[in-house]
Amino acid sequence: MAKVLITGMGAISPLGADLPASFAQALAGHCAAGAATPDIAKWLPNVLLAQAAADPASLLGGKHAGLDRASQFALVAANEAMAAANLAPAPADSRRFGVYVGIGFGGAHTVDSLYERFQSAVQSDGKRNPVVVHPLSVPRMMANAPAAAISMGYGLHGPSQTYSVACASSAIAIGEAFRAIRDGYLDAAVVVGCEAMLTPGALMAWNALRVMAKPHAADPSRSCRPFSQDRSGFVLGEGGAAIVLESETRAVARGQSALAELCGYGSSSDAAHLTAPSSAEQINAMQQALDDAGLRAEDIQYLNAHGTATDAGDVTETESIRGVFGAAASQLAISSTKAMHGHLIGASGILEFALSVMAMNSGSLPPTATLEQADPRCDLDFIPQTARHGCDVRAIMSNSFAFGGSNVSLVARRYPA
Repeated sequence: MAKVLITGMGAISPLGADLPASFAQALAGHCAAGAATPDIAKWLPNVLLAQAAADPASLLGGKHAGLDRASQFALVAANEAMAAANLAPAPADSRRFGVYVGIGFGGAHTVDSLYERFQSAVQSDGKRNPVVVHPLSVPRMMANAPAAAISMGYGLHGPSQTYSVACASSAIAIGEAFRAIRDGYLDAAVVVGCEAMLTPGALMAWNALRVMAKPHAADPSRSCRPFSQDRSGFVLGEGGAAIVLESETRAVARGQSALAELCGYGSSSDAAHLTAPSSAEQINAMQQALDDAGLRAEDIQYLNAHGTATDAGDVTETESIRGVFGAAASQLAISSTKAMHGHLIGASGILEFALSVMAMNSGSLPPTATLEQADPRCDLDFIPQTARHGCDVRAIMSNSFAFGGSNVSLVARRYPA
């Protein structure tokens, strides 16, 4: 089986317009949560959002202006990752080069605008026809629109796959692309996670779940407080991230250096409850990833936790980490970067994985920036408040646990080891 290398990465997030800026802000403990836009705040005055640090349309050419915002995020992140990997459009082996995308809710902005147009028409004087909408509305809101945009933009003729598995979407996209390359079905893939659902309709639905953070009295930007005694939920974010995966043979043949080796992927289903997590199956996913990588728990020095700042989620994940790492759990450095960039749903897994790879290569670990007083039930080293520098990190794990009971763990190590 082929080794699978990471040769490029990119991101546009609430922390920055590219991956280096996002990582720098994460290390600084900057929290991106802020007030909702007026169209949302008039109905939900206490809801906070983590908006992207830049408008993706401003980073793309005019021909992409008509795409849904989620597709624009995908293209911005993919462009950065492909450039970092020194890859140009239309590679000679385009049929061996795939596109794998994870997204939670495709075309949310397009869908909301359609309903807004309809409501506006029926409430007007009757002269507007609500049936007359843009002819490309359906292609814009399809979940596979980001994958199609990247495939067409780079002339990639390999499989174009889209995974919509809530918060685990892009982590699964990484894992499935990894397997395709490792097992010889592909030589390379660009993997992208994107999400843009900061719309009135989507926020009404999320608010009904009662998982959204309440504004922190001292500083609303620090309202997402994973593993904290006073946590109240997460802040919904938007953005995209991307990584380029290649077989070791392909990367070496073209003289491309690698950022890391992706070496482990585990996936499981709770088969129990739509929203309540299961420790047993989280343990299963993490152990699968370690076994796949041929590593022991004590070989992992940093873990990026799913850490959504919900009561059940944080406690269950703490129990699961203890269940896998045993005695080594007390020496493991862990953080939830959602405290800073918010929860990007379909894009969370890949953004957090990319930040973890950056942490491994730099030796600087991002903190759980808002962790001031830990919940006694969350008693591991969650890197409270301040980043940690000068760390020797040889392997990392990143967890993504989704509504619907889908669990994913990814493992990467230094390359060469």
